[in-house]
Amino acid sequence: MAQVVSKAIIEMLHRVPLLSACTQAELRQVASLGTRLSVPDGKVLIQQGRPGREFFMLLGGKARCYVDGTLMANFETGDFFGEMALLRRGPRQATVVADGGAELLVLGGRELERLVGTSPAVAMKLLQAMATRREANATLYS
Repeated sequence: MAQVVSKAIIEMLHRVPLLSACTQAELRQVASLGTRLSVPDGKVLIQQGRPGREFFMLLGGKARCYVDGTLMANFETGDFFGEMALLRRGPRQATVVADGGAELLVLGGRELERLVGTSPAVAMKLLQAMATRREANATLYS
């Protein structure tokens, strides 16, 4: 039996740039893959140095990204994070903290693989974002 996904969730997912090229059916599948979470202000979502086991899409709210305690980026609704450590099965390179509370869609490794396998457009956007982040990270450590 197919999972019922509300129109509000579909609209929220469609606003995530990573998913903007997805069809309604693909968005329903994404919603069924992940787990939605509401987190309070200050909640640590990712801890630098820890293993990466989840991928996060920020459906609402904001988050701050720190590397070695220094603020490096601010994430807003529609942004995503956690993909690099998850895909390379390595430690997290940053700490991400909810800023004022956040609504998230969280996918584990298998769920992310399924998402990427289902939508070539999502796979390409994810690769582009990873390349951009890798370049940015390289400048931090050079």
